[in-house]
Amino acid sequence: MIRILIVDDDPFVSESLKVILEAEDDIEVADTLSSGAEAVEYLKENRPDVSVMDIRMDGMNGLEAAEAILKNDPEAKILFLTTFLDDEYINKALKIGAKGYIIKQDCKALADSCRAVAGGQIVFGGKIVDRLPDLLNRKERFCYEDFDINEKERQLIENVADGLSNKEIADKMFLSEGTVRNMMSTVLSKLDLRDRTQLACFYYQKIRP
Repeated sequence: MIRILIVDDDPFVSESLKVILEAEDDIEVADTLSSGAEAVEYLKENRPDVSVMDIRMDGMNGLEAAEAILKNDPEAKILFLTTFLDDEYINKALKIGAKGYIIKQDCKALADSCRAVAGGQIVFGGKIVDRLPDLLNRKERFCYEDFDINEKERQLIENVADGLSNKEIADKMFLSEGTVRNMMSTVLSKLDLRDRTQLACFYYQKIRP
């Protein structure tokens, strides 16, 4: 018997999913919860075969809950069932290690998806599968602000990536070479990099569109 946990903040949805799943001879619903925080606490003490979880919930959302759950128990099997076909959500679900992502319009396939996840497979609904190649090859947008890098430092990084020497950067940015060296040290420290070669590689791997 496959034991399923349902996590959704809409009681009507939870009950409907429970009815759908318990119509199957080999599936039982272990419990229904209404928040991500409840799910995190529940899975510290219990281990259903699959946790079917909504994403958008009040308070701790499904992605946040799943990340906390998987940090505590990397073997937990979480299947997202959501209304939202959102690239950011799908990408996050992939990163944190969810075992599946299907949309509620595909709930007819929910029982089979639970069986597959319980059996160790990764399941994505048809519409998600169509988007995976683009998502997997997409470079995340790098945010300079997250690293407290200002506009001048951004220009410095781009100039280093273009192969300019400190003197050439100083001339181009109307700065002294000493200022460029100091700025370089600051940027390397902020990005936790060792030297200008690493900085150039970082730019092409993480920043350049």
